[in-house]
Amino acid sequence: MNKNSNRFRLRSVVAVVASALAATAAWAVEPFTVRDIRVEGLQRVEAGTIFASLPVRVGDTYSDERGSAAIRALFDLGLFKDVRIDVNGNVLVVIVEERPTIADVDFVGTKEFDKAALQKALREIGLTDGRPYDKALADRAEQELKRQYVSRSLYNAQVVTTVTPIERNRVNLTFTVTEGDSARIREVHIVGSKAFSESTLLSLFDQDSGGFMSWYTKSNQYSRAKLNADLETLRSYYITRGYLEFRIDSTQVAISPDRKDLTVTVNITEGEKFVVAGVKLNGNYLGRDDEFKSLITIKPGEAYNGELVTETTKAFSDYFGTFGYAFAKVQAVPDIDRVNNRVTLTLQAEPSRRVYVRRVSVGGNNKTRDEVIRREFRQYEASWYDGDKIKVSRDRVDRLGFFTEVNVETQEVPGSPDQVDLTVNVAEKPTGSLQLGAGYSSAEKVALTFGISQENVFGSGNFLGVQVNTSKYNRTISLTTTDPYFTKDGISRTVSVYHTTTRPYSSTTDGDYKLVNQGASIRFGVPFSELDTVFFGIGLERYAFDPNSSTSLSGLYTPKSYLRYFQCNTNTEGPWPPGFIVTGCDQKSVWGVPLTVGWGRDSRDSALVPTTGVMQRANVELGVGGDMQYIKTNYQYQQFFAINKQYTFAINGDVGYAKALGSKVYPIFKNFYAGGLGSVRGFEQNSLGPRDVPLIGQTDGAPLGGTKKAVFNAELSTPFPGAGNDRTLRLYGFFDVGNVFGSRAPGLTDEQYKAQKKLRASVGLGISWISPLGPLRLAYAFPVKSQKEVLDPTTGFVVIPKDRIQRLQFQIGTSF
Repeated sequence: MNKNSNRFRLRSVVAVVASALAATAAWAVEPFTVRDIRVEGLQRVEAGTIFASLPVRVGDTYSDERGSAAIRALFDLGLFKDVRIDVNGNVLVVIVEERPTIADVDFVGTKEFDKAALQKALREIGLTDGRPYDKALADRAEQELKRQYVSRSLYNAQVVTTVTPIERNRVNLTFTVTEGDSARIREVHIVGSKAFSESTLLSLFDQDSGGFMSWYTKSNQYSRAKLNADLETLRSYYITRGYLEFRIDSTQVAISPDRKDLTVTVNITEGEKFVVAGVKLNGNYLGRDDEFKSLITIKPGEAYNGELVTETTKAFSDYFGTFGYAFAKVQAVPDIDRVNNRVTLTLQAEPSRRVYVRRVSVGGNNKTRDEVIRREFRQYEASWYDGDKIKVSRDRVDRLGFFTEVNVETQEVPGSPDQVDLTVNVAEKPTGSLQLGAGYSSAEKVALTFGISQENVFGSGNFLGVQVNTSKYNRTISLTTTDPYFTKDGISRTVSVYHTTTRPYSSTTDGDYKLVNQGASIRFGVPFSELDTVFFGIGLERYAFDPNSSTSLSGLYTPKSYLRYFQCNTNTEGPWPPGFIVTGCDQKSVWGVPLTVGWGRDSRDSALVPTTGVMQRANVELGVGGDMQYIKTNYQYQQFFAINKQYTFAINGDVGYAKALGSKVYPIFKNFYAGGLGSVRGFEQNSLGPRDVPLIGQTDGAPLGGTKKAVFNAELSTPFPGAGNDRTLRLYGFFDVGNVFGSRAPGLTDEQYKAQKKLRASVGLGISWISPLGPLRLAYAFPVKSQKEVLDPTTGFVVIPKDRIQRLQFQIGTSF
């Protein structure tokens, strides 16, 4: 057989395999020694890529098997549309036809999905600019896109893939989508329900046939994932009410011929209702049977409750964990008496082996240093596994407020049955905050405040706050920094330096004066337990008062309470009536040395979105030197109750008391204030409580605050509809009541003073969100107990002014 007349031409792997099967007795090409290898047809692919993939080298003996292997190897690269191998004497000629290269990938008509997200998904599978075009991948992407539209109830969605050749063997890949209208759930039926009405069971479902809010919640858009969640809710509803053998037999989803409507039918079998006859323990309980029995929440004589069974087994597992048994197995085995519809539960426990923690790893912290997280951990490496310490550690990390999610995973160490590794996975949130506050009323229009803070500077866990405000009314320059681990033992240090200049927003109602406050302070926090911290601080501050108004009538436009405190004098003669002009102040400024002692206890499960736990704060400020000698105390109590996985109820109480010491007068600027966000919503910020005598021509005096404070808040919150995985975006309803109280300003009647002392109350709705700019709270309040305007029936003059109402309020950077 002549070598030159026999050429081996293969266009596909299938042809190679067929040739190999046929050529069992003779060679299609006589084996020969390769003297040279040439490659033809390359445009973008480097020749080195071909040579590196070929199983044949110069000097090797070429055969049919090696030729087949060479073609397979080159096709496996995914770079070529066709591959041929020719033999020219002792020279091997590899002829390739390159796949076209993708120049651009675009989506047309996609409204349901973000185009950038779709392009990213294709990039991950190799369909992106610069990569070889693969029709199989494009077809797969088209089918997956259709499947995603079906999952969004868009059954009429059509996807057309267009490949447009352009110069230099490139193509543009375009997915043109016609989404159509989404299919809506027309009806949902539950077949087989006897104990409960169908309407009661359907009210448990997130998916329904639609309502007035469906345009937003999309509850009538079918989703298999949502339906599965609804079925689990239905199952839980029955099992917690004694129906131990409840089952879901089948689920049918029928689509109308026009593919626009769906009918969902759920077939169930309720079974009989069972009552718990008794609970028994079986297995190894480490000789602490009585301690484990105290953890049982299942009550004999009541209907079987699957949630209580799960709660009890989890409590058992957690308690085993406190003794180092991380892999304890606890199972509730039911003994069913179907004749009497009773069930006896046996709690079978096997503690398995005791383990210790080999290593604690941290993941997900791209910015925060490992040290910041590790120093909050109370479960140490090379120590016995302790479930309680791990939970405390997780809660401490969560209370830092730097993360939206904190999870601790336990992993076995291969080959070491008595060791486990702990991995702390966190999801960081932006810790830089822009404090921006605003409120609107018809009288005051818009009031704004501004500040910047960073709770986790450079990932160190330190706090840095800077406020620069050039407002006409509140000029502020302040710097505050906190090092939570000033010492290795966890003693914190906070240093503050500030200079503020305050003017009333309204010179006609609140006066026209200037109060300058300068000072610095340092405070240390000493942890006395895992939850308790005691604070000690000292400061130096100075207050300067300037009664000179923007007009010559300084006495007319300055609150009388400030004039009395700073011992200001007014004119007794001249062109103006007496008291119209301030001639000077005997005490233009005062200074003092405040000592502070505080206590804080925080057992909340999260600093961002707490659902359980208590937070308490108490503070005593004592003026011990200079012109200001006083005592000011404050106590705040917050508690959170998890009603269920969706709703959280919270209460907040804030009380305060202050008085002067010795013969000194209590500093009026140290008063407590109430009204607005963080206090009694619906009333203008800091407007409640005692007021000064109205200025001439006005009916309302300047708010002065008071030496006593009592505020109570109650909130019921739930995740905002459609918020997805952002657990910080919540909708809440609230009830507020409170006021501040103080001595009566000279010149006020008993009736006016009593009106100022009455409690104020409001109800309303709001939204809270840990936004990239910081904690945001927006509230719309309806005052239910407020002071109305009272007129003198004889003269028609205002005897008692009305409260300053501000229904809509929002703030970034505030709390409860």
